[in-house]
Amino acid sequence: MTVYLGTFGQVELERQFGGSELSSTINTSDVNATAKRFSFDFEHGQLLTGDQIEISSTNGSALDFISGYSSTSVKKFIHVDDLGGIRLYDSFANAVNGGSSNATALAAPSSNIPIKVVVQNAAFRLLAQCNGFELNTERETVDTTTLSDEFRSRVNSLMSGSGRMSGFWEYTGDTANELPHYLLELSLRTKVGSQFKGRFYLKTNTYNPSGVAGRSDDQIYYEFTGVLTACAVQFTPSSVVEITADFITTGPIEIRMEVESTSKVLQEDADDLLLDQDAAAKLLLETGP
Repeated sequence: MTVYLGTFGQVELERQFGGSELSSTINTSDVNATAKRFSFDFEHGQLLTGDQIEISSTNGSALDFISGYSSTSVKKFIHVDDLGGIRLYDSFANAVNGGSSNATALAAPSSNIPIKVVVQNAAFRLLAQCNGFELNTERETVDTTTLSDEFRSRVNSLMSGSGRMSGFWEYTGDTANELPHYLLELSLRTKVGSQFKGRFYLKTNTYNPSGVAGRSDDQIYYEFTGVLTACAVQFTPSSVVEITADFITTGPIEIRMEVESTSKVLQEDADDLLLDQDAAAKLLLETGP
């Protein structure tokens, strides 16, 4: 029987809003086309660098503060500076890096634009520097005293468990993974909630202590939606700075196993079988009685 060491797990996070949206107005004076930067009224900390947001006008007008744009909604990654100014980008990496060189070009709007904003991230990203996690499914152990009244009343009936993850603090330098500093920022979201979707891996691909060739790419992980309830930093001179994040799970906790290889239809020479088809073509499987 194979023994698995707790050294090859990992955590993936998907950014989410807690079911709320931000409503505001982009005024003509809020747009600096030269700096490719704009702003609107929202509580600081509700939008975070790296968020992919969808901005939609609520009166049907075009978002003409984006240069050459005539649609009523747009989905972009954002970089938020210390003063709440926002730049738009086409990729997560460029948003994390910031700066004006890769930012979307803006233009002076013709009039004020009432908008609503929702985070629309749909990608899981690896949590960098993560060194451990725990997960339990006992509702009685869940502590919700740190949540605001609004979110406590919303998630109390949905709680299914709780847990904790820890990692070495890092806030810059990685443009592909989520940095642990994101958890510190996420815990401070009050209006839209500290919600995330997580995958907590027990076995990742390429980790194969069994030695069985067919088991190398197997993946086993827990998947759930959670809400961060607290995040702490442990700082000691001459020691590595470490953070811990406590969370509750809302809804079902599912364990998923990807243990089967993808089926393929192959030719006799082992190459893929390609179907040259038009829009009306079909590939039918003949089955027995």
